[in-house]
Amino acid sequence: MLRNSIYLALFIFLASCSQKSPKHETKTKKDSNGFTYEYVTNDPLNARIYTLKNGLKVFLTNYEDEPRIQTQIGFNTGGANDPENATGLAHYLEHMLFKGTSEYGTIDYESEKPLLDSIEVMFEHYRTLDDEEKRKAYYSKIDSVSQVASQYTVPNEYDKLMSMVGATGTNAYTNNDQTVYINDIPANELERWLQVERNRFQELVPRLFHTELETVYEEKNQSLDNDYSKTFDALNKMLYPGHPYGTQTVIGTIDHLKNPSITEIKKYFDKYYVPDNALISMSGDIDYDETIKLIDKYFGDWESDGVSLPNHPQAEPVTEVKKEEVYGPDSEFLYMGYRIPGSDQKTKLTAELADMVMNNSEVGLIDLNLIQNQKVLRAGSFVRDQKDHDAYIMYGNPREGQSLDDVKNLLLAQIDSLRKGAFSDEMLEAIITDLEVSEMRSNERNWSRASTYLGSFRDNEPWINHVSRFDSMRTITKQDIMDFAQKNYRDDNYVIVYKRNGEDTTKVQIEKPQITEIDINRDTNSVFFKTLKSEKPERLKPVYVDYEKDIQNTKLGNKIPVYYTKNKDNSLFTMYYLLDMGRLSDPKLNTAVKYLEYLGTDSLSAEEIKSEMYRLGCSFRVYPGNHTAYISLNGLEKNLAEATELFEHLLSNVEPDEEALDNMITDIIKEREDNKKSKFYILYMGLNDYGTYGKESPGKYNLSKDELEALSGDELTGIIKDLLNYEHRVLYYGAQDLNKVKKTLEPRHYIAENLKAPKKEKEFEFWKNDENEVYWTHYDMVQTELMFLNINRDFDEELLPLVKMYNEYFSGSMGSIVFQEMREGKALAYSAYASYSTPYLPDEPFKIRAFIGTQADKLPDALPAMVETLNNPPASEKAFENAKEALMSQIESERVTKTSILFNYETARRMGYDTDIRKAVYEAAPDITLQDVLDFQKDNVKDKNFRLMVLGDKDKIDFEALEKYGPVKELKLEEIFGY
Repeated sequence: MLRNSIYLALFIFLASCSQKSPKHETKTKKDSNGFTYEYVTNDPLNARIYTLKNGLKVFLTNYEDEPRIQTQIGFNTGGANDPENATGLAHYLEHMLFKGTSEYGTIDYESEKPLLDSIEVMFEHYRTLDDEEKRKAYYSKIDSVSQVASQYTVPNEYDKLMSMVGATGTNAYTNNDQTVYINDIPANELERWLQVERNRFQELVPRLFHTELETVYEEKNQSLDNDYSKTFDALNKMLYPGHPYGTQTVIGTIDHLKNPSITEIKKYFDKYYVPDNALISMSGDIDYDETIKLIDKYFGDWESDGVSLPNHPQAEPVTEVKKEEVYGPDSEFLYMGYRIPGSDQKTKLTAELADMVMNNSEVGLIDLNLIQNQKVLRAGSFVRDQKDHDAYIMYGNPREGQSLDDVKNLLLAQIDSLRKGAFSDEMLEAIITDLEVSEMRSNERNWSRASTYLGSFRDNEPWINHVSRFDSMRTITKQDIMDFAQKNYRDDNYVIVYKRNGEDTTKVQIEKPQITEIDINRDTNSVFFKTLKSEKPERLKPVYVDYEKDIQNTKLGNKIPVYYTKNKDNSLFTMYYLLDMGRLSDPKLNTAVKYLEYLGTDSLSAEEIKSEMYRLGCSFRVYPGNHTAYISLNGLEKNLAEATELFEHLLSNVEPDEEALDNMITDIIKEREDNKKSKFYILYMGLNDYGTYGKESPGKYNLSKDELEALSGDELTGIIKDLLNYEHRVLYYGAQDLNKVKKTLEPRHYIAENLKAPKKEKEFEFWKNDENEVYWTHYDMVQTELMFLNINRDFDEELLPLVKMYNEYFSGSMGSIVFQEMREGKALAYSAYASYSTPYLPDEPFKIRAFIGTQADKLPDALPAMVETLNNPPASEKAFENAKEALMSQIESERVTKTSILFNYETARRMGYDTDIRKAVYEAAPDITLQDVLDFQKDNVKDKNFRLMVLGDKDKIDFEALEKYGPVKELKLEEIFGY
């Protein structure tokens, strides 16, 4: 009997040993303070999820890359919950929550509140008026009362508070389902930040409502000038009939924006901004137990009666092909989409895998069949993940002589290949590896870590689903994807929008109301601000890069320098070969590098090389900047040897393909014509370059059409093969030690017997600043965009601390001089900035750049306002002290890590710095005074000559306003680009 008992016990023991515990399990535990949290075993983020007694969710991950914390406060409500008669409300509320509360943003709330209440009542009456003259007259009354109310405001005090605690990246966004408020804070400022945010979300005070309304108008005008935004809106309308995703937009209609309701915004705030509909997500240098204790201290008493989220009606099914056309000045493209039914995990994961089979940027069906084979100019796809309905979206741009219908048919052919299973099982495993590598890289950034939980929070999805999703993906078969595509991606259930080049006859501009400039009250602070300032925590100590200690070095073959920094986070590597010559050394280099994308070798096709590199979990890129060529390889370090051998084989043995060359040249010429239709490209790549240099500029240093067409494949592949014959160096970031990396690279990296010196660059002269000049270029748009450019004094390293301080004071944040003057005080622009910029090379000069993006009818007011701000900025001791504190706090909490260590050294090497330049800035900062900054401004900015580069509609630009600042000349696109 005893023997049987022993055998039974042994059997049970062995059986229990043979049963493996699940890799991922959801568990709960209590921390040292007694707070219960949920976690998932083997979670790479090691996240904790707390739920406070009031329902507030808290997501915490520790990542001590630097002593900072990325914070995101999210609410499960967005544009889809806007009332049908007040669209744009959620987005407008987001703006208002930067205006303060009854405790900050005001110097006398008791006196201010009756005026704010009156303004609310007046806006409700304003909404009932139809006659335009009566509306204008009544709006002037609103403006008068608002002017009186502004005497009690402290504009941008929230932003000043964030500057005081050293926050960066202060921002927010609203989408259909969520509104999220963002700050990146020093770890030692957690408690002061929590005090501000708790106060911020406890009440809504609609302060400075009518000036912020102007800002939202400008944002709407920007969307009207954005062909991609208009096209996507048209796509949504057809994808989601009968659902708010399709019947309204987050930014709102023009009619609703012109008739805002403070009362409706308050109702929305009271309904949705409650703790059991809120999430605090944080990642960074945190102590879990202390962090949740502080969060509960400030947010634990936040009361809620519960939240009731609306159940939107299901969008009507798409049972036939629906088409729409949108017109605008940009080049032609299309969007087409399928709605994805269901929101269960397997559906979402299958849709994600199907998308990656179609387009993974390397070996997807679109990548190989359309991009690699040069069937279209550009194409791709993505899954749009939302709460109620997901969608699969494809896009494409036509080649020369190709119609949008041709592009559509080619994309549909790839869908057909997906349905038929024209992909391998091995490809699915490579895709999951690619996604795992991408996640590892994402987990190196606190922004990504803090953002990760937002989707789970929105969908009320268990965190384990996210953590285990790669295991779940591996259970999805090729047949599952085929079945999914056959069911959901049919020939009769997609929608398509053709974006054509031409005049948009439906475009409407929101006319500016007459607004009186408000008093900024720059030197006034609330009691809340003063109290918080007195609670300053112990300062962090800055840490600088020590080039001797933080970077190891060796040589390959006693010739090629290698600079190395260890990866302590994961199993990935990043490697660069750097050459001190770029496109200014050889205008053919750009074309040669682009050609490489389509080429194979004497033994491997281009497709085989891409497929093998993708299987290895690695990728490569060659990119020529103006002065430096970057040849990069990155991915799973366990495959470093194979990936390097394959990459080096390609660089040394690349073979020409004349048909691919002819197609590429045709596409380059088409891309150039498309660039001339892009507002962004014209302004930032064209006008900016012309304004900085003149007729001859780096941006125009390109091969002509005749030169392109004269190129041969042998000539371009010769340039590629010759790259590593030039002097170069290797930058390496990885987990393996340097000796092992050297042993791997040395036999595989091509080392020329005699390395050549870099080719000499073509030099360009900067503008001489002889006089003010105004250049304008026509573009069909609602707004007008204006850039100020000045070529300033020669670079001087000794000036850098003063330059950094000037920039922080003048335009460093939403609480800075430029933002307050141009947007907050005068409501003259949505976008406005100015900076005194440091050159890329030490023999180049400093430059001044300023920018205004505004309605065309505001230009006569915005232009002199910016000039006055540049020439005579307000002197505020308090604003300066805030700027100084922000600059020092940022340096104290900033850590240069990973590949940034290597590129910090590269900058120092290029500029001639002996040490990390931040050290000099930080040590000089305490002794810099406001007068020093004003003297710097007087000597280097005040009354300097500028080139004004203007982009806008010739029928809307006020040329008389421009002529006051210098001779006005039109620039044709051919003059700007040289083609």
